[in-house]
Amino acid sequence: MSDTMGSSRPEMSGPGDREAEGGIGGTRKSSPARRGGGDPGTRGRTTIADGVVEKIAGLAAREVDGVHAMGSGLSRTFGAVRDRVPGGGKAAVARGVKAEVGEVQTALDIEIVVDYGVSISDVARAVRENVIAAVERMTGLEVVEVNIAVSDVKLPDEEEDEPEPRLQ
Repeated sequence: MSDTMGSSRPEMSGPGDREAEGGIGGTRKSSPARRGGGDPGTRGRTTIADGVVEKIAGLAAREVDGVHAMGSGLSRTFGAVRDRVPGGGKAAVARGVKAEVGEVQTALDIEIVVDYGVSISDVARAVRENVIAAVERMTGLEVVEVNIAVSDVKLPDEEEDEPEPRLQ
């Protein structure tokens, strides 16, 4: 019975193969058990608050040449007052930005004031590109849309809309 041709029996390993299979006796040693199973980077869930995405988008939009300010005139006025009050609410960097964040995607609405003389379509395109790149790089979320509303144009001779501090 030394003929193994056509046999469906598995070949036996030789003495030199035992270590590769896990040691003497042919038993396979298992690698150290991973508790919880799988890659540690996939255990658990990460959630990102709307405000985090709004701050990232606000900072990215302000980096674009031609963006004078964020938000409408009224929101900037209220924001300036709110900034003077401790714990006054939404951070100035997120003013003019509204984010809707899901598990893997986000959508943004951004309101800007542009400088007079710049191409609004070029500024809007640059804002959109910069915001998408920053948000996707920092959060890993897919940005499905960035809607941009231009609420005003800053003229060279206009004064800032900041309210004067009241004297008491």
